[in-house]
Amino acid sequence: MLFPSPAHRIARSRRVWNRRQNGSRMAQPTYEQLQQRVVELETQVRQLTAQLQELSRANKRQAAPFAKGPPKDPPATPGRKAGADYGPKAHRGIPRRKPDEIIDVPFPDHCPDCGGPTAEDRQAQQFQMEIPRRPILRRFDIHIGHCRHCGRRIQPRHPLQTSDAIGAAASQLGPEAQAAIVHLNKHAGLSHGKIADLFATLFGVRVTPSGVCQAMQRAARRREPIYRRILASVPQSPWIVPDETGWRIGGRMAWMHGFVTPLATVYHVAVGRGYEVAEPIIGAQYAGTMIHDGWSPYDRLFFARHQQCLAHLLRRCKGLLQTARAGAARFPGQVRRLLLDALTLRDRRADGQIAPHGQAVAVGQLESRLDRMLYWTKNHPDNERLAKRLLRHCDELFTFLDYPMFLSTTTSPNG
Repeated sequence: MLFPSPAHRIARSRRVWNRRQNGSRMAQPTYEQLQQRVVELETQVRQLTAQLQELSRANKRQAAPFAKGPPKDPPATPGRKAGADYGPKAHRGIPRRKPDEIIDVPFPDHCPDCGGPTAEDRQAQQFQMEIPRRPILRRFDIHIGHCRHCGRRIQPRHPLQTSDAIGAAASQLGPEAQAAIVHLNKHAGLSHGKIADLFATLFGVRVTPSGVCQAMQRAARRREPIYRRILASVPQSPWIVPDETGWRIGGRMAWMHGFVTPLATVYHVAVGRGYEVAEPIIGAQYAGTMIHDGWSPYDRLFFARHQQCLAHLLRRCKGLLQTARAGAARFPGQVRRLLLDALTLRDRRADGQIAPHGQAVAVGQLESRLDRMLYWTKNHPDNERLAKRLLRHCDELFTFLDYPMFLSTTTSPNG
């Protein structure tokens, strides 16, 4: 397949921009159009104000979690409807391991209802998986000495020890307990205080919230080399999906950056959000494919191919369609159909339903549709902002159609 050259793409962008400028000078809104626009904006302001007031009142209510309003009358049957191919009901499988404890349940001599004599017919088995409530208390008798040659102090360490501290700090949490703390905080989302309360309630292990925090820091230090190796693998990946979200460091605003690759996902928390954070991780010479949401610092990676995240654009179009009035819904609707048609073309290529020449023709048709949509000046400010973004990244919307590596992914995992 012959791909458009960079010079061809730049020339096409310039032609679209010139047509937009000429169109903006010719199409001046009339007084009646401005009056109609004022009425539409006033109606939209009233609707949004009512929605804002409703959301503000809802946040102050003491409601049950996941409330979705009053139930229907009559209420629907709870649970999912069983399909025609619904299989057997799932149940816990019988454990294959040897039981740690065998409890005999004797047969009674008399009937519990009438008190008459009984006769045993057979014996059945039931298995129960229980978690231990009694914690294990270990004592390490450490033999400390010194080297007779150099005088260096020698203190051995057992693999189960999590610290070399002795004396006043000799009481520590074991490796399983520390791993459980990390899992409860990072996966289950429990706070330090709730983890401390859980350990005290279930296991009788007293630990303070600060002790929970220190256990997590120790686990992080032990995993630091592994994190560094994963971090070093990012620039070697054929494609990277970066994204960032708000974070807090000591109560101050920060950003958590995520970098998704085919083999790993790396998280990095930093105060900034700019190029200076992404460049040390990705590398200024990165020549793979970047799939992102159009954040401008990523455009400074000049050697990389860029693909705009279509999920972000589709969500933006959906939001505009929910609030648009009259003709303002036309442009986001056209953009949405264009992107969905591009995804359909990707699926046809993956299924082998279209030849390379047919795909090249279809891509050219998609680009022509995009050019026509960007030609006319938009009267709605939100549509104009969307058009400017599409114009700025018009050569990065269909990258996934030019390269066979994007057979199954076109939108970023973040979307």
